[in-house]
Amino acid sequence: MSKPHIGIVVATTREGRFADKPAAWIRDIAAARGDMEVELLDLRDYPMPFFAEAASPAWAAPKDEVARRWGQKVAAMDGFIFVTGEYNHGVPAVLKNALDYAYREFNRKPAAYVGYGGVGAARSIEQLRLINIELQMAPTRSAVHIAGADFIGMFMHGKTFADMQHLEPAARSLLDDLLWWTRALKSARAEMPAPA
Repeated sequence: MSKPHIGIVVATTREGRFADKPAAWIRDIAAARGDMEVELLDLRDYPMPFFAEAASPAWAAPKDEVARRWGQKVAAMDGFIFVTGEYNHGVPAVLKNALDYAYREFNRKPAAYVGYGGVGAARSIEQLRLINIELQMAPTRSAVHIAGADFIGMFMHGKTFADMQHLEPAARSLLDDLLWWTRALKSARAEMPAPA
């Protein structure tokens, strides 16, 4: 089996965002393993309008050209790591919008999570798991939560992931889980295509 292709979704587009740091960190750890191909999927590169299509992408392809390009990129991935913050105890709107623009492209693929902020985006990730289930994805249990002093240290006081070595075991667990589920689901999709 070829190496699985994992999309690391940078789930916010705000100016001055923190997301670039954990996205690069998990990408570098994943790439160093050598058992998966990883690609950053920055939502800044997919400026989709607020979802207002006549039908769900479960039933009809989006009319918006950027949304179609997003769907093609999602379809090319075998699994996902969502790197997300937490806005008002929830998922960033731009991420929810991107998820709403695709459906079959996400089906039967695993999802893992790296969260950051005061509580490590725990509530956002819980909501994201529910959304991913509706997209027929398989959310993994292991996640990385960059919370409290770790987040503040990196966001405001110049610390880096090199100062946060205690986060690496969680990253390894996340990647181990994601690799297992990616291989299992990729094999199952090849053996038994999803019902129409």
